[in-house]
Amino acid sequence: MAGLAGSLERSIMDVLWAAPGPLRVRELLARLNENADKALAYNTVQTVAERLAQKGMLQRTQDGLAFRYSPTRAREEYAVELMLDVLTDAPDHGAILARFAESVPPEDARRLLEVLRRRASDDRD
Repeated sequence: MAGLAGSLERSIMDVLWAAPGPLRVRELLARLNENADKALAYNTVQTVAERLAQKGMLQRTQDGLAFRYSPTRAREEYAVELMLDVLTDAPDHGAILARFAESVPPEDARRLLEVLRRRASDDRD
């Protein structure tokens, strides 16, 4: 799976994940520039959105003469894919999982433990 290569790619994905629906480049640009120290150019955002579409991160749909962009998967699905990619590439899954479990805040560890207990219970049935 292709990852996000830079901060602009991450920013574009963050805006689109938060958006209620697909956005045109102009809408995306306006949201990106709302709190930016330096305004981004339309062509820059369009180029990066196209790159994300080529990577399979965004879907583009025709809207008149322009395109609207939307994520192909939810933020949570993307994060899970990244985590699974890391595990797949590692020779010792247990060490990574243990380190992860030790690194998350206690409330996240409790939630993870609840989900794992439910999963283990479901597997026994």
